[in-house]
Amino acid sequence: IELLPQGDFVIADKGYDSEAIRNKVRERNSSPVIPRKQNSKTGNGDIDWCLYKYRHLVENAFARLKHFRAIATRYDKLKLQFESMLALACAMIWLPM
Repeated sequence: IELLPQGDFVIADKGYDSEAIRNKVRERNSSPVIPRKQNSKTGNGDIDWCLYKYRHLVENAFARLKHFRAIATRYDKLKLQFESMLALACAMIWLPM
């Protein structure tokens, strides 16, 4: 968490639900947006669900990019070629078909 850039919020999924992580986020003057696990005794009353939904949209974008074999397997080893393929894949996803 110390290596992350400074921000107002730290958004993560249930896998990062621990008080140690939440305390480190609060020490950096950020607000944790991490849902509690199902067996947690503390509820999810303090979570901002709108911000958490944006995390889900980003996850979906990465999932759609992984459908392109050249990106998922990192077929292009050079940075310029990989970024070009990534831009092409984003354009294909963005265009309505």
